[in-house]
Amino acid sequence: MAEEVVLLDFWLSMFGMRSRIALAEKGIKYEYEEEDLWNKSALLLQTNPVHKKIPVLIHNGKPICESLIQVQYINEVWHDKAPLLPSDPYRKATARF
Repeated sequence: MAEEVVLLDFWLSMFGMRSRIALAEKGIKYEYEEEDLWNKSALLLQTNPVHKKIPVLIHNGKPICESLIQVQYINEVWHDKAPLLPSDPYRKATARF
């Protein structure tokens, strides 16, 4: 079964850029859905009904909101590809800084 990965985003969003970089670093193919922030799509409102904001990562129909959570999710789901962070706790902390 092929994995479905969709990113609801706005091209200028620095938060969405985090998710796009993580997906690119892992080599994950995804569908990019550009959002009109003044006329939000039904999909955005359905997948992030509380905050109604981008980015939203949808993996096999399951939405993940907030870019830092998305980056962690991407790293954990596709753990067989190059890690986004070092394994050493100190090096990991400094990379996050």
